[in-house]
Amino acid sequence: MAKASDFAGKKDDELFYVVEYSPEEAERIGYSNYSYWGSVLRNFLKNKIAVFFLILFLILVVFSFIALAIGKYDYATLVPDTAPAFTTPNSEFWFGTDNLGRDYWCQVWYATQISIRLALIVAVGECVVGVIFGLIWGYVRKLDRLFTEIYNLLDSVPYIIYMTLIALMVGQSFTIMAVSMIFIGWFQTARRVRNMVFMYRDREYNLASRCLGTPLWRVLTKNILPYLVSVIILQTALNIPYTINMESTLSYLGLGLGIETPSLGLLLAKVRTFFLDYPYLLIFPASIVSIISVSFYIMGNAFSDAADPRNHV
Repeated sequence: MAKASDFAGKKDDELFYVVEYSPEEAERIGYSNYSYWGSVLRNFLKNKIAVFFLILFLILVVFSFIALAIGKYDYATLVPDTAPAFTTPNSEFWFGTDNLGRDYWCQVWYATQISIRLALIVAVGECVVGVIFGLIWGYVRKLDRLFTEIYNLLDSVPYIIYMTLIALMVGQSFTIMAVSMIFIGWFQTARRVRNMVFMYRDREYNLASRCLGTPLWRVLTKNILPYLVSVIILQTALNIPYTINMESTLSYLGLGLGIETPSLGLLLAKVRTFFLDYPYLLIFPASIVSIISVSFYIMGNAFSDAADPRNHV
């Protein structure tokens, strides 16, 4: 410890020195290397089951492309007449053949690509549209009555009726189904977002932002949206298996993508009359649908918990 005698006889310039001012360093006061998304990733990786299903899903997607590349036949062409119908899996036809003698391997993996692509497009589309309208619905009170009546009107009619009318009046194709499912399904996401916005709308920091004249879009994107990340992620993840299951149901009823666009739902629909005698025609597509559904259910819940702001205090 320094004593008073140590400073005796020294000049002022020996005792004191001027510290240079640096604006950059001043701004770093209280700076932390904390990263929200980095923390989300670390928390997600701690869930070993979710990581396993993530890897399983990625392997499934990558293998669907590899499987078509190594397949001996094309999904759209008939196998030569030497191939009989209902051939059980063997070294020539790895998944067997269907009722028309077509290679089932290429059909299943091409249908997997179509179904996953449709599910991702619909899930992301419903998320974007639903979040935008949900934020406005929950924050702007003057529009609450209007959006509530629209929601009640759309929700009062069964989903299958909408898709039946669209299939009969507009047609059946990949684009038509994707747009239709987004148009019909966005209000479910919007409803959940609206309920969450109500919880944060009148918090003190939002009231202060409004008093300071902060633009509406900035209040929604900076003050409220970050608190909804976990809910949005979970809803989007659950929409993916829901879309695949709904497409399978619609295809089973003849309202799906159309016979020219194979999908997992269409394959399941075609084998409903003879899968008891030839169960392999059901096992392969049903197993893939089950893997996708379980994977996104578990990954969605794990990622939602990891992204919850309450877990990042």
